Amino acid sequence: MGIIKVENIRVFAHHGCLKEETKIGSDYRVDLEVKANLQESAKTDKLSDTVDYVFLNRIIKEEMAIPSQLLETVAKRILSRIFSEDSLVKKATVWVSKLNPPIGGDVAKVTIKMSEKR
Repeated sequence: MGIIKVENIRVFAHHGCLKEETKIGSDYRVDLEVKANLQESAKTDKLSDTVDYVFLNRIIKEEMAIPSQLLETVAKRILSRIFSEDSLVKKATVWVSKLNPPIGGDVAKVTIKMSEKR
């Protein structure tokens, strides 16, 4: 087993419960960790034998582009896509952070973390 991390993916998106949030948009950070058997790819040196982090980044960007009220919804969509499109992934954890959230006060970010496994 091994771990692949794709960290600090910066995205501008339109999520939130307030009408202004979905209209104006804001900055987000997404971090992802997947667990998979990396032994075969370590031997073969073939991309087809591992989890492609370009693929993971693409899924995150595509799902972040779909407006949602809740970050939990976005995280669930990201995880569902990863598991449905890559059978090598055994476990995945995603962190979705809204930077400088409009919650009254000096708050750097709010983050939700969600995990799934096969």
